[in-house]
Amino acid sequence: MKNYLIAAAAAGFVLVAGIGAAVAEDVIVIAPEQQTVIREYVHKQKLASVSLLGVELNVGSPLPDTVELHTIDVPDVKYKYVVVQDRTVLVDPDTRRIVQVID
Repeated sequence: MKNYLIAAAAAGFVLVAGIGAAVAEDVIVIAPEQQTVIREYVHKQKLASVSLLGVELNVGSPLPDTVELHTIDVPDVKYKYVVVQDRTVLVDPDTRRIVQVID
């Protein structure tokens, strides 16, 4: 019985650790130096804001294909950006999901 409980606890730990690792893969880390450069770049560009009804500006939320994404001319930045409802958002161009909201 004792061995069964230990095995069950170990299996539960592996399951929880696996879920934690899967969630951690979705977290996008942008170095603070890159954030500063990106913030300065998009501030200088002065894009017009687009209005999207029913779209929440949360990390992980997808943007519709109708939204034009703009290239960030900064080395080593693969993300694109757009201004939605007066907020600048970084978007993964492959998935069109928001990776960061810049305030």
